[in-house]
Amino acid sequence: MKVFLLEDNVPLAKNIQEYLKLKGIKVDIDFDGERGLEKIQTTHYDALILDINLPHKDGITICKELRTAGNTLPILMLTSRNTSKDVIVGLDAGADDYLGKPFDMEELISRIHALTRRNSCNKEQLVTIKNVTVNVPQRTVERSGKPVPLSTLEFDLLKYLLQNRGIPVDRKTLFEEVRGDFDDHMFSRSVDVYIGYLRKKLGKTFIETKKGFGYLIK
Repeated sequence: MKVFLLEDNVPLAKNIQEYLKLKGIKVDIDFDGERGLEKIQTTHYDALILDINLPHKDGITICKELRTAGNTLPILMLTSRNTSKDVIVGLDAGADDYLGKPFDMEELISRIHALTRRNSCNKEQLVTIKNVTVNVPQRTVERSGKPVPLSTLEFDLLKYLLQNRGIPVDRKTLFEEVRGDFDDHMFSRSVDVYIGYLRKKLGKTFIETKKGFGYLIK
C-alpha cells in the first residue's frame, strides 16, 4: 500500500512516515499544499492523509479541487480542528473520514485500512469472503455457489460492514448509515434482528460481535 501524507508539522509527518513504514505501508510526504496537490494529481496513491492547515493551499481547498476533478482517492482528514462544525466542513468538502489530533497510531492505521477496503469494495464487482460471494452492483449474494435471497435492508447492512471490513461498527452507526424512508425508531431496535437474519443465511461466524464495540466482518 502506498499513501500520501500532506502535513505541515514536519516532526509529526516524519513520525507517521516511520511508523507506517514499520507496518509495511509506504508513505510519501510533503509539507506544502500546492506542491502536494501536484504530486497527488501525477502519482498513484491508495489513500491521502490530509491536514487542514497547510501553507499556500489548505486541506479543505485541496479536497474540494480533487473531488471537483473527479478524483475518488480515499481521503482521511488529520487535524487538531475536531469540533463537530469542522468535521462537517471537512466531510462536506469530500473527505471520507476524520481523525483529530492527538491520535493513536494504531487507530490511524485501522482507519487507513478501512478506507482502502471501502474504496476497493466500491470498485469491485465481486467481493468473496470464505464461501460467500457478493456482487455489489447487482446486489446479489451466493453462498457455496447457491443464491442467497436478501432483503434491501439486509443487503445494505452487509455492504456497509464489507466496506468497513475488520473495523467494528456499532448499532447506532449502522442505523444512521443504512436507514431509509421507514420507521427510524423501529429499525433502531431491529438492527440486532437483521444481523441475526444475515448470520442464519451466511453462517453464524460470518458476522462477528466485538463486545462493547459492535459488529464486524473479518
